[in-house]
Amino acid sequence: MSAAKSGAKPLKCPICGKEAAEAYRPFCSKRCADIDLARWFTGGYAIAGRDEDEGDNATPPENGKRSGDEDEGV
Repeated sequence: MSAAKSGAKPLKCPICGKEAAEAYRPFCSKRCADIDLARWFTGGYAIAGRDEDEGDNATPPENGKRSGDEDEGV
């Protein structure tokens, strides 16, 4: 069901701001979808995460095993 039929606000393309097309949702066109994909590939976007120096597994123990790893009898 389209946004016009459901009474909801039309979704805007996150790249150019035009109304999104159902075929390329949430984008308005293949061009905007490709621009977004290229930004992911080139590092234009990033997912936030912890810094490597934070946390208990930042540096592995000297024996090369992390806590919780089990010896498989090899």
